[in-house]
Amino acid sequence: MRFPKRDMPARIATGAFILHAGWEKWRGDEETAKGIHGMAVGTYPFLKDMEPTRFLKLLAAAEIGVGTALLAPFVPSRLAGTALTGFGTGLLGLYARTPGLRREGSIWPTQSGIGISKDSWLVGIGLSLMASHDADDAES
Repeated sequence: MRFPKRDMPARIATGAFILHAGWEKWRGDEETAKGIHGMAVGTYPFLKDMEPTRFLKLLAAAEIGVGTALLAPFVPSRLAGTALTGFGTGLLGLYARTPGLRREGSIWPTQSGIGISKDSWLVGIGLSLMASHDADDAES
């Protein structure tokens, strides 16, 4: 099975980006691990007891997995979309809960929040892929 041609641009663009981000994190140093872990703990306090370098490796592995699923033609679009939606939703949690990323009393980003607010696109792409009809369109 391969995914529908109409899903190719979204899957390739997001998959390549997320795979690359995961690879960069996998090679991240201790300072990078502490910074990313610190931001995550502010939003998801249950992560505070996790070692920052372990957290970074797990995050990297998740990104590599999601990116690979999006790029692999044998992974159905609905499944790849589900993974992307879950991942993007976690990132939007950071956006929603991290002070200074949004304008006071608003959903709109501050200058500092623009980069992470764009993760809303990942959720939109993921939901679109989840709505895909793989079986009907694989041969189109």
